[in-house]
Amino acid sequence: MIGINMEEEVFNAKTFLKKSFDDENLYCKLSGLINNVLTERPKDAVELIENYMRKPVEKEKDASIEQTNLAKTQIQLFEKTKEEDVGEGGEFEEEFDIPLPNCAHQSFLFEQAAIGVGREEMQRIFLALKQLIFNHPLTSIRFWGKLFGLEANYIVAEVEFREGEGEDEEEEKEEEKVETSLDDEESDDAPAEENELPKSTWKPPPVVPKEEARTGANKKVYFVCNRPGDTWVKLPHVTPTEINVSRQIRKFLTGSLEAPVLSYPPFPGVEKNYLRAQIARISSSTQISPAGFYMFDDDEEEEEDEIHESYTVNIEFEGLSLRELVEPSMSNWVHHTQHILPQGRCVWYNPYEKPEEDFDEDELEEEEEEAQRNYVPPETGPNLLSSVDGDQSIDEIPAWSVQLSSRVLPEYAITVAKSNRWPGAYAVAKGKFYENVYIGWGQKYIGSGAFTPTQPPPTLEEYNDEGQTQEMDDPTVEEEKVLKEREDEARKAAEEMENVDDEDEDD
Repeated sequence: MIGINMEEEVFNAKTFLKKSFDDENLYCKLSGLINNVLTERPKDAVELIENYMRKPVEKEKDASIEQTNLAKTQIQLFEKTKEEDVGEGGEFEEEFDIPLPNCAHQSFLFEQAAIGVGREEMQRIFLALKQLIFNHPLTSIRFWGKLFGLEANYIVAEVEFREGEGEDEEEEKEEEKVETSLDDEESDDAPAEENELPKSTWKPPPVVPKEEARTGANKKVYFVCNRPGDTWVKLPHVTPTEINVSRQIRKFLTGSLEAPVLSYPPFPGVEKNYLRAQIARISSSTQISPAGFYMFDDDEEEEEDEIHESYTVNIEFEGLSLRELVEPSMSNWVHHTQHILPQGRCVWYNPYEKPEEDFDEDELEEEEEEAQRNYVPPETGPNLLSSVDGDQSIDEIPAWSVQLSSRVLPEYAITVAKSNRWPGAYAVAKGKFYENVYIGWGQKYIGSGAFTPTQPPPTLEEYNDEGQTQEMDDPTVEEEKVLKEREDEARKAAEEMENVDDEDEDD
């Protein structure tokens, strides 16, 4: 009888605790409190209890709602697509080539190097990449890395489209509209008024165009999303102006692609343009591979002066030993992404050079004289597949640090190269396999000195007339009337002289 009464008492107590008071459930509150204490096991449990009891219930509800929405979004990653169902049924006769990377193997190697995003998140990223392939005609895809933001992070995928696919027709149309509008403004020759103010003869420097798709800094295309399962968003191509301005500022990402980038110098775009510029800079500096993995074509090797822009995989590459890869000089590693010049392009462009077509001899001479006045020496940089040992150090710190993932079992270890210039950039290699990844805040290490923002230009000086202008008192009303009368008399006399001259011509 005593046991039955105790069970009833416990049941009644739990029922009372589960009763809602002002939309709060005391039983759930106490259960969550005990769960936190047992999970975190803090040294001062009393302080944890006090902080937990002060926590508003609305935040807990918002967190649970957010987790529920995230689960609903990511559950779609685990569902089979129509292409997979067709493939299992045997009705799809053609070979369905999916250029998916082996993310499980990459995650295993990244774990040995103590880098990466974790197995669970890597598996979700793999499924998100798989979803991206089914929505776009791609020939290659890989997990580029993860960029941290103040409010949300970015998962970055590096892809290549099939030939003739993925071109930005809308962006090209917008650029054409801008160019035509600028041309219309320049060609607007309105009749000059008598009292029109003088116009400035200053002309802005010519704009350096961006590199075309599949070349230079725009060789690859990048998709981003905040979390695996979210919609992938294609980033626009990067321009030289965006790269140059991003070199002069330091801004943390927020996680919103349309967020403004408030800085000086003013950044020509929003966060998606700034994100694309940072990806281009990081890729150019940190995409490295073992020497010999890639090679130039035989025809290209004969021309020494030619700037190589492409390469092929060396099918005869047998891999380098760990001893060769772990050398501190990094002489057995090469850059397989083109170097970005100070101009903001991988291939230098002369903004003052114009085609000789549609010019007369006189115009050609004028163009040659103008080109000589505005001569700009061409910029050069390391060629493609150049050795990493030529990278500049930072305050006597080498540009790269290389080590083995484990010295206890070196036969199972991998080589890990860490970039000291871009913290968060890594390259791992073992045998015939290598991989690059970036996981960081997207900021470059500038050394021991503090970052100095770009200062605005000095205030313009007053107009220097060199004594040609003298200050005078304003005329009085009477003086203005006398001056106006004299002007009227002079005008009448001139009109009478014109009439006399016309009569003489008629006679």
